Amino acid sequence: LPERSTNLLGVRHIVLVLSGKGGVGKSTLSTELALALRHRGHRVGILDVDLCGPSIPRMLRVQDRAVHQCDSGWVPVFVGQDRAIALMSIGFLLEQPDDAVVWRGPKKNALIKQFVTDVAWGDLDFLIVDTPPGTSDEHISTVEALRPYRLLGAILVTTPQ
Repeated sequence: LPERSTNLLGVRHIVLVLSGKGGVGKSTLSTELALALRHRGHRVGILDVDLCGPSIPRMLRVQDRAVHQCDSGWVPVFVGQDRAIALMSIGFLLEQPDDAVVWRGPKKNALIKQFVTDVAWGDLDFLIVDTPPGTSDEHISTVEALRPYRLLGAILVTTPQ
């Protein structure tokens, strides 16, 4: 078994947000869910693993921020004056916010594993994981990387067709 990272030990619940197709509102739902949980007094983080379309930094108006390093890994970007929501996204690692990410599966999967093991989340009540559209390798990598932790469940976003 791979060694378990301690960076997620302070996270009480992890919720995946998934869909079978794009454009159904996963990122919007992830963002609104995080804001609603924060409004109720919970400590919240968002992990944006939609590597080809990282929209959450723009939704939360923090796309110009940078990720920094600490002894236990990457420090997520904190949203708002009260630093209410912790956010990690590949959008913070790109030179330009609209740069395309053209990576094969192994490189995407390695980054997802790194996001799970190397982000210093601290103590959170909820970590919302915004996934890419479809049922790709990224989903399998995300679930495999999160398996040792407290995965509360998943929200499946659909359309009424």
